[in-house]
Amino acid sequence: MNYVEIPLDRVAAGRPVPFNILDAKGNLLLRKGQVIASEQHKELLARHGASVPESDFKAWTRSYDRLINRMMRDGASLEAMRATPMPSVILDSDYVTGFEIVGGWLDVHEVHKGLLGQATNARHPVERMEAVHRRAIALLDADPDQALFELMQALPDLSVSYAAKHALLAAVLCELTARRLAISDLLRPALFQAALMMNVAMARLQDELVRQTEELSAAQRESIAAHAERGAEMLAGFGLDDEDVLEIVLGHHDIEQPLKQARNRQLRLILHVVDQFIARMSSRATRAAASASSATKSMVDMASSEASQVAAALGAAVGFYPPGTHVALANGETAIVARRGHAAHAPVVVSLLKPDGLPLTQYRARDTAIKEFAVRHALAAERIRVRINGRQIELALARLQAGH
Repeated sequence: MNYVEIPLDRVAAGRPVPFNILDAKGNLLLRKGQVIASEQHKELLARHGASVPESDFKAWTRSYDRLINRMMRDGASLEAMRATPMPSVILDSDYVTGFEIVGGWLDVHEVHKGLLGQATNARHPVERMEAVHRRAIALLDADPDQALFELMQALPDLSVSYAAKHALLAAVLCELTARRLAISDLLRPALFQAALMMNVAMARLQDELVRQTEELSAAQRESIAAHAERGAEMLAGFGLDDEDVLEIVLGHHDIEQPLKQARNRQLRLILHVVDQFIARMSSRATRAAASASSATKSMVDMASSEASQVAAALGAAVGFYPPGTHVALANGETAIVARRGHAAHAPVVVSLLKPDGLPLTQYRARDTAIKEFAVRHALAAERIRVRINGRQIELALARLQAGH
């Protein structure tokens, strides 16, 4: 077993220790829960090479990092953070390591689907959520347009869990909108995680409702009405102790609900707007989906000026025609949006169908800032009956970039 000498200068006297402290030979010096009585006691422990197993030290460090992150969000000074001792409590979740996702968006979706579906029966739910968060951010930063393309393409696909794809798309749209609004790096993680988990209490119901043709039952209405409160309770039961995440989840539908932390007001509003935006873009058995442009317009027209500003930032961040959605062009072609453009209304698209509705033998990338290829209007995904060839899209974009 590997041992790490502990930084006793960072340990507060008079507080219980969160682990057994051993000497350099592995002999017990102080038992977990006992107290370092004084500075002299610390000096004595130091002379004996006070150490802990490496696993305890790593868990202790994770607990400390979480504490400092919370202080930073609260606006604590550097002096206060420097003076903060190592924590005297380590959560069980601090010991769980090694849960990582290495694949693409499909792999992220599968993990998140399992987490939401298992709900209270999930093993290590906080660690799995954090793994989804890390991988999703890595994929988003690597290629934001590809992230939007894949998630928007999945939205109308009824073979893919709606709850999980809604959550992932919401998290990505919240992140891009928050960046557009210059939300601090310290605050955005709480928003991302809240978006991932906001519907954990009704995930299975979400997957049922996309196919349901009859009216909601009384039990379903009750589940929908209570899901924010129940979701926050479930997350707390999972061991999630980030009060910002819990508060954002709790109020993501009732945006007039009083807040303990004023910093969460704008974050909660972003999630509220994004959640409604995705719901309007999602088809149901009883209604067709709205286009991204009409969903954005309806959000901008909302009565609340704050909500309108958030919706405008969302539209600017992802475009009126986000990657992965379909459009009709001025030349009569049907195209799929591949990349956001320099202007929200002028994305880079790849034409799939000729004006007569027949498939193009070779996809053609079009710059819709050029009048001939301007976007005429958005198209519902359900109207597009051609299978998308990802490799052909890549080749078409490469040809456009090369000027061919």
